[in-house]
Amino acid sequence: MEQLLTIGVRRQPGHVLVTLAGEIDIATEPRLSAQLTALAVSGRPLIVDLGEVVFIDAAGLRALARAAWQAAACGGSLHVVSAESRIRQLLAITGLDRHIRLARTVAEARDALRRDQGVPGDGG
Repeated sequence: MEQLLTIGVRRQPGHVLVTLAGEIDIATEPRLSAQLTALAVSGRPLIVDLGEVVFIDAAGLRALARAAWQAAACGGSLHVVSAESRIRQLLAITGLDRHIRLARTVAEARDALRRDQGVPGDGG
């Protein structure tokens, strides 16, 4: 059966990078939520890269919101990476941009995470 959503997880120094590709909807949300929950409870900051996501609906937004809340409750954080204006608009319209840090690139999210942790950046 064809996978509608691919989830990649890479544990890196200081954070976990989650890369998503495909569709995030009511059919794929349970698997995404389970993965994000398992990572969020670790307390490590999460960077979720939506760069290869072609569709996201309310179920997908709910999964991100739940993961952000869970990460914060466990001492972590959630940063979402997307340069797509339609995804950024969805997060703004729903008010999720007030609870989830947004970045246009993974490097930008890492810089924001370092600032949040009080670690100096790469000289910029």
